Amino acid sequence: MAKEMIKGNVAVAEAAVRAGLVSYFGYPITPQTELLEYLSARMPELGRAFVQAESELGAINMVYGAACTGLRTMSSSSSPGVSLMCEGISYIYGTEVPAVLVDVMRGGPGLGNIAPSQADYTQVVHGGGHGEYHLIVLAPASVQEAIDLTGEAFDLAEKYRTIVVILMDGFLGQMMEPATFPPFKPVNMESPDYAVAPKEGRGKRILSSINIDPPAQERLNIRQMSKWEEITRNEVRYEEYYLDDAEYVVVGFGTCGRIALTAVREAREKGVKIGLLRPVSLSPYPTEVLDKLAERAKSFLVVEMNNGQMLDDVVSVVARRAPVHFYGRMGGTVPYPDEISQAIDRMIESDAGPELDGRAKWLELMRETIGKGA
Repeated sequence: MAKEMIKGNVAVAEAAVRAGLVSYFGYPITPQTELLEYLSARMPELGRAFVQAESELGAINMVYGAACTGLRTMSSSSSPGVSLMCEGISYIYGTEVPAVLVDVMRGGPGLGNIAPSQADYTQVVHGGGHGEYHLIVLAPASVQEAIDLTGEAFDLAEKYRTIVVILMDGFLGQMMEPATFPPFKPVNMESPDYAVAPKEGRGKRILSSINIDPPAQERLNIRQMSKWEEITRNEVRYEEYYLDDAEYVVVGFGTCGRIALTAVREAREKGVKIGLLRPVSLSPYPTEVLDKLAERAKSFLVVEMNNGQMLDDVVSVVARRAPVHFYGRMGGTVPYPDEISQAIDRMIESDAGPELDGRAKWLELMRETIGKGA
């Protein structure tokens, strides 16, 4: 199939359609609005459901209701919109029904701006809603990978009866790249046995996230923890570059991981034994591969478009076996490869012992670099 130039947001929307999306509910917010706009025409064209809700609160609860039918449903939003959805996300998880959510991140906190950011990592990966839960979170680094992961997201949501988040920043949502789409999957309108939809010969089904009886709630929590253990064993995804002989390791996800790869390749050309670990599943995290790298690496550099949110996860795995350095940009600022190259040089030149997280030195550097007002 020939490649075509396509914007990231539109690519995800069309990939969801081809994956058998039956119903979409959303609310416009930049920088994901093109996704919603595309589906507003595409879904009715195919005889499928599209609803622009009155708010993100309405959208996620409509997704909740549709998910209880067991049919493929999704929503999309950007950072502050996802904040509003957190309660509904917790409800969907607690009810154990499948759904997909796309978060195209922007700068914050507050309304912030509409520029690219990775500031939703903690909110999404570690659960912004109440209660005890883990979401499957997938982070693409290209338009093609976003297409591929969208199809996977629906399959995983149904396999584990959970909510899966595709986490990408505004840069990827707005970027155009050549990519190919998979063929259309048949739309499955057959509700699974657990669903609330009527089915001949089946009794009434009630789906809810409420458990008034504490022992019943605890049994549910234990069952969900067991399911998460299965997900952790089977659904970890990552890409590794030049790690076979690497003495230094860069860790970055999404767009930032992609930019870091350029800096890593440049360092390799200079003779530096350095590699890149790019987590694709942020949850479950590639803990095992990082743990093995920590046994032999001299030091690590974490790069993000935030203030070091994934950094905390890396530090917890490395556990002082090696220094962990950090370089990040915030507020919607995207780092250039030469910035990461300079951070690599500083890591190699440093003779410091294991640091807690390298954040203090980075913040001092940022104050000097950005100047007044920082």
